[in-house]
Amino acid sequence: MSIYDSYLISVKLVCKSVIGINSTQGICGHLHYKQNLKEMKKRTLGKSGLDVSALGLGCMGLTYSYGQVMDKNEAIKLIRNAVEKGVTFFDTAEAYGSLNEELLGEALEPFRKEVVIATKFGFKDGQIALGMDSDPKNIRKVAETSLKRLRTDVIDLFYQHRVDPNVPIEDVAGTIKELIDEGKVKHFGLSEAGATTIRKAHAIQPVTALQSEYSLWWREPEQEILPILEELGIGFVPFSPLGKGFLTGKIDENTQFDKDDFRNTVPRFSEENRKANKVLIDLISRIAKEKGATDAQIALAWLLAQKPWIVPIPGTTKLHRLEENVGADKVALEEKDLKEINEALSLIEIQGSRYSAFAQTLVNR
Repeated sequence: MSIYDSYLISVKLVCKSVIGINSTQGICGHLHYKQNLKEMKKRTLGKSGLDVSALGLGCMGLTYSYGQVMDKNEAIKLIRNAVEKGVTFFDTAEAYGSLNEELLGEALEPFRKEVVIATKFGFKDGQIALGMDSDPKNIRKVAETSLKRLRTDVIDLFYQHRVDPNVPIEDVAGTIKELIDEGKVKHFGLSEAGATTIRKAHAIQPVTALQSEYSLWWREPEQEILPILEELGIGFVPFSPLGKGFLTGKIDENTQFDKDDFRNTVPRFSEENRKANKVLIDLISRIAKEKGATDAQIALAWLLAQKPWIVPIPGTTKLHRLEENVGADKVALEEKDLKEINEALSLIEIQGSRYSAFAQTLVNR
């Protein structure tokens, strides 16, 4: 009997009595993981063979940025439901707060060998407001802390969260190379990095994946980033693939955000710009209706159709949204659909910046 199976038996004995949830669902769904796991198409990031589900789960919103911190048990339930639905790629960061990594560590511990966990370093004391810190000593410190929080002995994918102008990228890549040689990290990633930085880093330690915003309403990576990633054989992990919720079609000019929701500081989410950008939602909704899909599924399917090495990581705190997002893997957009979308997009001018002025200063391009 494996350690995994022993764990399942022990948890099964207490699951109903302690948590009061049916053992085949939710937080205890991992008890039947091997029997009930749904398959999702796989994609490979980079040239080093990092295979992940075509869609990952961005976990920032569980504890950070959107106002309310999700209840721990509900968050674990959501993460384990994602595993059951075939998601094998999970994204977190030191900057999302210690609770975020700890939630993933606890939720994914029974499935550790079946999933890929990505986390990030690069801010002073893990706080974005304090600025960047990719000093090699800090990278090592964050790695050790993340290993403990994630309840693992290796970080599958370790991103530099933002490029630090005060630390040569060669030093950053060299430090990650050492951590890989030591067996503490498997793969190196960058986030919001520019072409020059990507090339320099890749020359020291092959970059497996770049993470950046990319969606139907933010296509800037197509100009310079996607070509260099294709040239170097680097995977692309778009965050905010649903435009921070806007591309779901559930947000309009009348939507009220929580007082602590970061979208209150984003120009693109001003009432005026939300109203102006509705023309994009009208386009997506029309195509979704034709395909028998939802707006969110069309937005994700469009991303999946761009390149076979693109793996979006939509985030959510709701089980029904998780199921909806995962369903995008089965939505097929034909060439005529993509042509129609691209032609329509060329006539639409999206209003408002994607970041606040401060957040934009952290982007390396």
